[in-house]
Amino acid sequence: MESTLTIGQLAKAANVGVETVRYYHRCGLLPVPQRTNGAVRQYSRQSLQRLHFIRRAQALGFTLDEVRALLQLNDGSTCGTARTLAEHKLQAVEERLKDLRALRAELRNLVGQCRANSDEVSCPLIDSLCNSSR
Repeated sequence: MESTLTIGQLAKAANVGVETVRYYHRCGLLPVPQRTNGAVRQYSRQSLQRLHFIRRAQALGFTLDEVRALLQLNDGSTCGTARTLAEHKLQAVEERLKDLRALRAELRNLVGQCRANSDEVSCPLIDSLCNSSR
């Protein structure tokens, strides 16, 4: 890998599309390098590392605003603040898992009712959806 990369090379190295890189520029997550050599932007290894950081944070469920905050904290001196953001994210994930488990139980119940239903006219799932106040 060269010491500098074009936008296409950067995108390929990070396994994202060129439009994703441009989107991160517009969002202010990835600095736009100066144009050199006939108007071609050259990206550094730091840009690639930053792009990997953004993608990994997103894979962990952080929003782009949260990724922006984490990038600002990436100086090594603010681990407590980063930990707090991660703790909030973990709490949200735990709550979502709880909701998903309840949803799974409800769907299993309704599927079981449908399987046991011998009445082709009335469907327990449809009836439940029609009578639900959620």
